[in-house]
Amino acid sequence: MIIKQLSIFLENRTGRIREIADLLARANINIRALTLADSSDFGIMRLIVDKLDMALKCLKDNNISTALTSVVAVEVPDNPGGLAEVMNIISASGIDIVYMYSLPEKMHNNAIMIMRFNNTEEAAETLKKQGLRILKQEQVLSL
Repeated sequence: MIIKQLSIFLENRTGRIREIADLLARANINIRALTLADSSDFGIMRLIVDKLDMALKCLKDNNISTALTSVVAVEVPDNPGGLAEVMNIISASGIDIVYMYSLPEKMHNNAIMIMRFNNTEEAAETLKKQGLRILKQEQVLSL
């Protein structure tokens, strides 16, 4: 139920994202989901990739600061109010979301949201008990 995500710490300069994309492309690593947050000096690029171990090695071999983060892939109804339904369940359960982003795929006419929580494993169990579908790493990578 827990998905492993790469968090890459980047200095905020022209061409840095291209460098990361090129490194992963040359290693034949497919990026399945991506989000980027920045400030004036640095950014955090968060990725879900198909070959996690290879990506870690590739980035570390190129002196790129990388960490693994646990996130949850939650199926969300792809209709008006679908996200609100899921947010109501999360709120009622007292779960805090650190950040979230969408995966550009649909599954069973639903959207997929990647979510990071303060207590990821507990949040995943709670959401599953509330009837939400939580995807496994293999399911996300097969989309």
